[in-house]
Amino acid sequence: MQAISPRTPVRLSVALLDWYDRHRRRLPWRAAPGERPAPYRVWLAEIMLQQTTVAAAIPYFEAFLRRWPTVAALAAAPLDAVLTEWAGLGYYARARNLHRCAVAVASDYGGRFPDSEEELVRLPGIGPYTAGAIAAIAFGRKAAAVDANAERVLARLYGLEAPLPKIKPQLKSLALAMVPRVRPGDFAQALMDLGATLCTARRPRCLACPWADDCRARAMQAIERIPVRRDKPAKPVRHGIAFWAMREDGTVLLRRRAEDGLLGGMAEIPSTPWRDCPWTVAEALETAPVVADWQPLAGGVVHVFTHFRLELAVLAARLPLTALPADGYWCALDDLGSEPLPSLMRKVVSLGLGGRRELRSPA
Repeated sequence: MQAISPRTPVRLSVALLDWYDRHRRRLPWRAAPGERPAPYRVWLAEIMLQQTTVAAAIPYFEAFLRRWPTVAALAAAPLDAVLTEWAGLGYYARARNLHRCAVAVASDYGGRFPDSEEELVRLPGIGPYTAGAIAAIAFGRKAAAVDANAERVLARLYGLEAPLPKIKPQLKSLALAMVPRVRPGDFAQALMDLGATLCTARRPRCLACPWADDCRARAMQAIERIPVRRDKPAKPVRHGIAFWAMREDGTVLLRRRAEDGLLGGMAEIPSTPWRDCPWTVAEALETAPVVADWQPLAGGVVHVFTHFRLELAVLAARLPLTALPADGYWCALDDLGSEPLPSLMRKVVSLGLGGRRELRSPA
């Protein structure tokens, strides 16, 4: 095994910041060198980046800024508008909490974000990691922000072979020991960048890493197996049948999901409940929103959630203007893009329209 003499946390921090000054990513929410970060931008980006890649988040971030340039503007927006703008980004509880947080900041803090981890973590949608990231990046607080990229970097740097998530508290302590009193926000972003660009999950570029000579996992030839993660069980499959109903005037039947639970508060194409075993058509028709001549559409919709895979069959019917569904409302085709339809339901719409139409949110 190669012997290594790791540098002190202070020297590790200096080396990382030197690397960051040369190789930092240019991202729309980041302040330029020497500029003061805008807390609203930092917060908005951090919420979007929860369980979302940078590439996927950028267009949403830019769209939100165009439409709601300040936290006060976002707080004043209708929740439906926020959910619609968020559609496609997934994990819709984040959007509801985003709006709730904006309202809280506008009403309780005069439109200014609190600058400490202790206060930030009390706001809706802000957990310990996000509070640390905002405190460090937006306000220059000495706080540790350890995302998945940082976890991988630190586990390798210190050669930790215990599995995640068991070592999360240890990783946070190790990171906090390295956070400098000057430029703590740059350190947080540097650690994120190192994991995103060099110390990647596969094929890390160790020769370009500023910590290569200090990395215990590299010395142990264990880069590929650190960090250790427990095997994830296979996702269960759930089944349902959606009802694609159009009236003679070209309107489509939608309904609103309950506020609590998965996709809470979003619009949807009516469907059966989702369950472990497939539905027969006869069973599904007992839950149909209206009595009609329902016919199956070729194909179906598959959507993968965090904890399960959903397979939806679709039944379609043409209804007269006099049709009265048990619940729901009629929406014109041209207005579908303005509805808070999650990605799953946009797939159903696409199938119902024969793939001929792409939903677009209003500018």
